[in-house]
Amino acid sequence: MNLLRLGDHGYEVGRLQRRLIRAGYRPQVTHRYDAATEAAVTALQIHTGLVVDGIAGPQTLIALNNGEHDVKHCTDADLTRAADTLGVSIACIRAVKDVESRGVGFLRNGRPTILFERHVFWQRLTVRHIDPAPLAAQYPNIVAPTCGGYHGGAAEYTRLTIATQIDSLAAHESASWGAFQVLGQHWARLSYASVDDFVGCMEANEAEQLDAFVRFVAADRRLLAALRERQWTQFARLYNGPGYARNLYDAKLAQAYRKYAQATALAA
Repeated sequence: MNLLRLGDHGYEVGRLQRRLIRAGYRPQVTHRYDAATEAAVTALQIHTGLVVDGIAGPQTLIALNNGEHDVKHCTDADLTRAADTLGVSIACIRAVKDVESRGVGFLRNGRPTILFERHVFWQRLTVRHIDPAPLAAQYPNIVAPTCGGYHGGAAEYTRLTIATQIDSLAAHESASWGAFQVLGQHWARLSYASVDDFVGCMEANEAEQLDAFVRFVAADRRLLAALRERQWTQFARLYNGPGYARNLYDAKLAQAYRKYAQATALAA
């Protein structure tokens, strides 16, 4: 989206608000381009010497990006720390990252890799006392009792944006985020302050995405045991759900693990 202005709403507005907060400005994350967001953008424009119009256009977003840390990838130190925390080898963690996101936590446009789950959105809407059935008739790729409707890559954000216009909280809870594809609905169980806090961390860098994975695995003793013992079928069942076999997650994990374990042995 090239321009964000007063009255706009959706994922991109929420992302702008989270980025402004990280830069030291203080809008609330409302997913609506409200007066406070306009004031924060205006303050940024004044501070950086841009035309002051309160509109988040390309130059404003570039100025905002210049204040953010550019390095987003995991470092060896991040991986070592995570492996030590979970009591597993680095090869185990690299294997999961490889299978879940092909090893990449961000798209080329700087947004985190996501997969929007329409069946989870159905469930989260129900929890929030919103009847999903009429919405499913109108948006079958966005709301449905079964999984599917995937577009992949950046196109997943089109689905997420439509969902945020229905219910922002449920929408963000219904996407899997980052290099390890942790589902947003787990934010409370993983001790994030809110789903927006969780999403903000997923947008920051791969180290934060790795931390979400560590929290997720550590919170489930069965999942942790499966990873430690490299029981890939059990791990895939718990991590990816009952459809794991259809996507060969267990076989892919085993293969990826062997690749990284052999590379480690050769480097030793």
